[in-house]
Amino acid sequence: MYAIVDIETTGGHASANGITEIAVFLFDGKEITQHYQTLVNPGIPIPYYIESLTGITNEMVAEAPPFEAIAPMLFDLLKDRIFVAHNVNFDYSFIKHQLNTAGFDLQTKKLCTVRLGRKIFPGLASYSLGNICRHFSIPIHGRHRAGGDAEATAKLFGLLLANDKEKVIAAALKVGSKEQFLPPNLPPEQVKSLPDRPGVYYFHDQKGKVVYVGKAKDLKKRVNSHFTGHSTSRQRQNFLRTIYSITHQETATDLMACILESVEIKRLWPIYNSAQKRVEFRYGFYLFEDQHGYLRLAIEKKRKYTHPIHSFNLLIDGHRLLRSLIKEFGLCPKLCFLQKGTGTCAGIAAATCKGACEKAEAPAAYNERVKAAIAFLQEQQPSVTIIDKGRSSNEKSCILMERGRFYGMGYIPAEVDMSDVEQFKTYLTPYAENEVIIGLLRPYASNSRQLTTS
Repeated sequence: MYAIVDIETTGGHASANGITEIAVFLFDGKEITQHYQTLVNPGIPIPYYIESLTGITNEMVAEAPPFEAIAPMLFDLLKDRIFVAHNVNFDYSFIKHQLNTAGFDLQTKKLCTVRLGRKIFPGLASYSLGNICRHFSIPIHGRHRAGGDAEATAKLFGLLLANDKEKVIAAALKVGSKEQFLPPNLPPEQVKSLPDRPGVYYFHDQKGKVVYVGKAKDLKKRVNSHFTGHSTSRQRQNFLRTIYSITHQETATDLMACILESVEIKRLWPIYNSAQKRVEFRYGFYLFEDQHGYLRLAIEKKRKYTHPIHSFNLLIDGHRLLRSLIKEFGLCPKLCFLQKGTGTCAGIAAATCKGACEKAEAPAAYNERVKAAIAFLQEQQPSVTIIDKGRSSNEKSCILMERGRFYGMGYIPAEVDMSDVEQFKTYLTPYAENEVIIGLLRPYASNSRQLTTS
């Protein structure tokens, strides 16, 4: 026995909205055996645009029962039946959420007439309820009202049952079938074809634009995890409605997947990714030449599209490191912006500065020490080559970071000499670095020389 359901709501996600109308048609596969329909008082105002769409006003629901009053009877109608709706996850998420709030745990199998329509009647221009009913001359008596839409969905479902020559509906109801929980517009074969290997996956919208990038140790398992559960948040519901296709890139290792994910998030800036859209290091050392020809090191806030000599998160860390460079290489505190005012800098008294701030030292001599300090700082940055398994036995994977800068990664034929950096670099794909990638690679590097910051 099937329960064909349609609801009208105050908004698009269950966690912050209510149901204004519900209709349930019990269907035995041939005819409707029972019909229940009622307005519902959502307990919150109905937005004007929702009133305009459905025709249901605040005045109409003022005397209607609240959901908790109909919950026991509704649960009895649904609990032992297959829940059927057009875009089933939307209706199911609302009803399950409201029933849970009222103390009932709904656990039923589901069928989506959008997904079934794509399988049984492939090639239609649109699978929205209005368009598919128009295509099959199914009348809708009261569009965007629960009763009219549920009755039309019941007739559509009967048509689907009658034309299901490939047993699509039976397959969808089997344990483990993805038809019950996948987004309505996502072809299940795209999920089934994913490998159980590391890599990066991309969710695309109707126009093919990437809306989310993720990484996985097991692509198939991770992608499936996005669609399990019944989260009622606005972001999840919008996210699921947006997904129309999936593509992926396999990687040999989980680390390569993590790096590629970060690269792709920065490159594509997908709407549903947020965690890596901020700059992690807030400050950096910047170098410039002043009007007198002296090279000057300055601590500044990190700016987009700039490449500081060295980055750090806390201003105090930058000051400590800069003071260490001043002391070790005889730099001028005033030219490094650590001392303000006029007169002799403190560095002269401390036998570090040789008078550059007073122009007593030629720019060329002072600049050599600045360059030496920069070279020393860069030498402290870690270099690492990570050689690991490839995607097959004929290759190795390689990730390369040189002096704190991420060069790139790729796959190298197994016979190539890995001791010759310049040779195997030709097989690598260079990528733009970011602090997330540097943070991932630092644990693999060991510094041979440390600069004291105390």
